[in-house]
Amino acid sequence: MLASEIMIRYGELSTKGKNMKDFINRLGKNVAGVLEDYSGIEVNWNRDRMHVILNDQEEHSADIINRLTHVFGISSLSPAMKVEKTLKAAEVAVQDLARELYEPNMTFKIDTHRADHEFEYDTMALNRKLGAAVIDAIPEIQAQMDNPDIKIRVEVRNKHIYISARTIPGAGGMPVGTAGTGMLMLSGGIDSPVAGYLSMKRGMEVEAVHFHSPPYTSPQALQKAKDLAAKIAQFSGPMTFIEVPFAEIQEEIKKHVPDGYGMTITRRMMLRLTDKIREQQGGLAIVTGESMGQVASQTLESMQAINHVTTTPVLRPLISMDKNEIIDITKTIDTYELSIQPFEDCCTIFAPSSPKTKPTIENAIRYEKALDIEGLIERALAGVKRETIKPGSSQDDALEETFNSIL
Repeated sequence: MLASEIMIRYGELSTKGKNMKDFINRLGKNVAGVLEDYSGIEVNWNRDRMHVILNDQEEHSADIINRLTHVFGISSLSPAMKVEKTLKAAEVAVQDLARELYEPNMTFKIDTHRADHEFEYDTMALNRKLGAAVIDAIPEIQAQMDNPDIKIRVEVRNKHIYISARTIPGAGGMPVGTAGTGMLMLSGGIDSPVAGYLSMKRGMEVEAVHFHSPPYTSPQALQKAKDLAAKIAQFSGPMTFIEVPFAEIQEEIKKHVPDGYGMTITRRMMLRLTDKIREQQGGLAIVTGESMGQVASQTLESMQAINHVTTTPVLRPLISMDKNEIIDITKTIDTYELSIQPFEDCCTIFAPSSPKTKPTIENAIRYEKALDIEGLIERALAGVKRETIKPGSSQDDALEETFNSIL
């Protein structure tokens, strides 16, 4: 059976009460956005289901389904055939689908869901009649209620009946864009892309802020961060990437701040800059990849000393996770191999030999008096660069684009 559309189910969105319509509208726009390069596709939605009408794009259904599994807000989806709302049409459709899927000794089950309770047959009657139709078409097939080889799902809705045999898990969560915008402090490491991904899953639109310190950090390190942004952009759509020059600040910290407090002051300066950029971008929060106790700057004392420079909410989605849990997610979202590439970011290059694990706010303020904080921030903000990172783009794409422009 060649699916005529993809049926999308919402899951958690059904709990949103009076706000449900806004969440579903946003999901519809996000779905249309990830499929915008497929001409002719229609996306329609109501309170119960969303329908991606394939029209002439049926041969691309595998890629379309793959894209949809990355869209937050989707509980599950099924390639489906829409038929007339009659028993006869449903019988023909389930027979055709069973013939297509059947192999010797397979079992089957009809699983009917009836949204239209005015339909002439109830759920049990439809299960019996459609099951009988399948046995008429394939006499040797056996019905089995538990763990059948073929499970044919039948949904009787207001205007049509939908037949499917696959229910594919979606990404879950909430549609990106329903929870405001946050600034993700994106390094080139393992943790921060996962923090961005988890924030998107709760509906946040994420913009990436990356600190770059040439000549101490390489162009490859910068490109690695952009490639990581492109990986997580597959779950949100195009992402704003903000590159912040940071070399002068790190040089000044190295020159004037005791080694043990170097990381604390560095993180305080990063947080100040990110907060300024958040104001410019209209963001509501800052997101970091910190996990409790993982490194010296991630103790409670360090977090308190660093957070002191802002009243903006600093969200830490990984705070209670251990490294193995985080790595498991990197493999799911395909950022692990990128993250372990040996291109060091600015935090690694300037890492002190013995960072304080219990810094105090008072000492941080005292050491910062040696720095021209306002001047350093002003000059860094003047050098900020912004670009849009598309989902799945990479260094190879950038090189190809440059090559084409030369031609």
